[in-house]
Amino acid sequence: MAANERLRVLVARRLFPEVVERLSAHFDVDYRESDEPAAPDLLAARLQGCAGALIAGTERIDAALLDACPGVRAVCSMAVGFNNIDVPACTARGVLATNAPGVLTETTADFGFALMMATARRIAEGEHWLRAGKWTHWTVDLFAGSDVHGATLGILGMGRIGQAIARRGALGFGMKVAYHNRSRLPAADEAAVGARYLGLPELLGEADHLIIVVPYTPETHHLVGAAELALMKPTATLTNIARGGVVDDAALAEALRERRIGAAGLDVFEGEPSVHPGLLQVPNVVLTPHIASASLPTRRAMANLAATNLIAALTGGTPPTPLNPEVGTATMRR
Repeated sequence: MAANERLRVLVARRLFPEVVERLSAHFDVDYRESDEPAAPDLLAARLQGCAGALIAGTERIDAALLDACPGVRAVCSMAVGFNNIDVPACTARGVLATNAPGVLTETTADFGFALMMATARRIAEGEHWLRAGKWTHWTVDLFAGSDVHGATLGILGMGRIGQAIARRGALGFGMKVAYHNRSRLPAADEAAVGARYLGLPELLGEADHLIIVVPYTPETHHLVGAAELALMKPTATLTNIARGGVVDDAALAEALRERRIGAAGLDVFEGEPSVHPGLLQVPNVVLTPHIASASLPTRRAMANLAATNLIAALTGGTPPTPLNPEVGTATMRR
């Protein structure tokens, strides 16, 4: 490449115009202004001649793609989850990968708590019933749900978002917080919200309201399945804002249909945007289309962090949130 020749990068999805303009100040930008995820063959074709890419959480970056696109040196996602990126394959090929943690923590925690409350208090059921013109009189148990205040909040996955949810529950609603995590939190962090560390079976058995916030990995696939659901209280709620596949949706649909748990709130699904048909047929579930981080300020912050990572990676800087920091300027693919 000539000394004055600009690097080319791909923006794989429709994005905020100001973020594309930021990138255009540094690179020649191939902007794919589409809301549809790029299929692997299309992504490979658009990445030809590109040194980097800004992607969302749906574009698959794997060994086959990287081998077909030997010029790619950096792949920067605006999502916090990165199960769509084969990080070891990137590292082996000298490709820097980044994600966007931190900037969406509080917004996602807000949504997770709101989804749990909507589930516990049967808000979606009540609204659908009202819109259908069925409200004719008051009854003593009309859409009576379960209390949130003072209840036991079970958190499965106690990272940034899990801890933010714990603060909301303990400090805002007087909830008793219990959690399970790969590793136990420092004592001071537990004490700040009165959190108790439990094994997974104990957590499932004690929680009045379970919120799942673990990353999706081979180890967490169907972490909550039929056997785990059977340990939950028949009045308990389950809220999943983690990733589809952490919960066995078929088993959950059956448990909801048979009222073996009280209700569920789901923002993520196996095979999304498809939703297990059993979940569409039961009234005691609140369904949202993977929007936990969807406030405009937060989505802008996510996109800008991905752009910051990409600019730094390709201009000799230090990306702030690398997934494989061992791939630096000296070891990056040329």
